Amino acid sequence: MTPAQPPARILVVEDDQDIADVLMDYLRHAGYEAEHLADGTAAVARLTQPGAARLPDLTVLDVMLPGADGLTVLREARRVTQAPIILLTARVEEVDRLIGLELGADDYICKPFSPREVVARIKTVLRRTTQAVPDVARQSTLTLDEVQWQAQMRGEAVPLTLREFRLLQALVRHSGRIFSRAQLLDMAYDDTLDVNERAVDSHVKNLRKKLKAADGRDHDWIRSVYGVGFAFEPPPDEAVDAAPPPAQPS
Repeated sequence: MTPAQPPARILVVEDDQDIADVLMDYLRHAGYEAEHLADGTAAVARLTQPGAARLPDLTVLDVMLPGADGLTVLREARRVTQAPIILLTARVEEVDRLIGLELGADDYICKPFSPREVVARIKTVLRRTTQAVPDVARQSTLTLDEVQWQAQMRGEAVPLTLREFRLLQALVRHSGRIFSRAQLLDMAYDDTLDVNERAVDSHVKNLRKKLKAADGRDHDWIRSVYGVGFAFEPPPDEAVDAAPPPAQPS
């Protein structure tokens, strides 16, 4: 008999005790192991010098912290671990959010927030980062053929322009990860000289309409993160296949 997997361990790094208490209660109610630190310096030590302690499976990290700030904690953690990190912040400046993403944050949640939203984001990020091996029992709703440059929804073609396909392709390859417009331009387009960042908004709008029409459900496959960018998020428990191009002969 296979032993049961232990619940995911979530580290909450938050100096506001009231916020931390609420998050801890919601996380435990959702079945997670919850751990709390209120200081950035302690968080750096916990994430980079684990010793005998089990590393967190995911960290919810406030940006404004005593000791080391959250971006410093994120930078130091990324030197030794790729375990997912979700940033919490009251900052509204776009540059702060972009810095967090460039340092390797997996998601970004602005205060004030709903604790239910935090738990939902945690589930999404953990699902994405723990599904390295696809579940063959799931049907692939959306399929990208990277040889023929075609998208299909349940076997039916989705009419996309080449730019729309390349943008969708870039998002699907990093499902759930938030990307800025500038990052998507670098990932999706070679000819960035004649494309500006706002063109990404237009392409995303068209992609949303086409995917929703092909899917037939009220689900936004591409999530907007205000002031930051976009993330690809399929419906829960559904697979997305991206068929890679064939290997080139040597």
